[in-house]
Amino acid sequence: MKIDQLILGAYQTNCYILRAGEAVKDCLIIDTGLEAGELVDFLQRHELNPVAVVLTHGHADHITGVALLRENYPDIKVYIHKLDAKMLTEMDNNMFAFVRHPFRNSPADFLVEEPSVIEEADIKLKVLHTPGHTPGGISLYSQDEGIVFVGDTLFADSVGRVDLGGNMTQLIKSIKEKLCTLPDETAVYPGHGPITTIAQEKAGNPYLQ
Repeated sequence: MKIDQLILGAYQTNCYILRAGEAVKDCLIIDTGLEAGELVDFLQRHELNPVAVVLTHGHADHITGVALLRENYPDIKVYIHKLDAKMLTEMDNNMFAFVRHPFRNSPADFLVEEPSVIEEADIKLKVLHTPGHTPGGISLYSQDEGIVFVGDTLFADSVGRVDLGGNMTQLIKSIKEKLCTLPDETAVYPGHGPITTIAQEKAGNPYLQ
């Protein structure tokens, strides 16, 4: 799998562009950031065809760019967990008041839940429901590649905030039961900050001790 990472917007959101191989043009996007202009520029510059975008959760700094993607790529499919679905269309629920960045999004094309498997652009990702940061937070696991995209559930040496509609007890339970049970060598791609591993977080993350 070829993974390109962009750090987008004022909140430095990690956006991941996944392809089945270096020469492949079809791609799957994970999260769009608050401002997706740089993402669209990247796609156009490399002549990529985004067939789907999967949203790890519904906060504004991860979903706002969906509108610009749809404007430029009308056939793109949008996935989100069913419990965060309203965050795409109802600004009272998606941290809009916090980021103060106006936007409008249409509903998602597909609502997922565990144990869904998303298959787009010749890439297969297993949906793990990891609530706590938001009710519908998900992680996306590729066993074949040994990687997991965790959104704002888990960070290097930290975890997602819970003061915007989250729950810390639920978040830690999600991490310990859904993520810490993955192989130690699994690479963890978070929604913000550097890539880490399951082993590293189990050993040193102060929230998991």
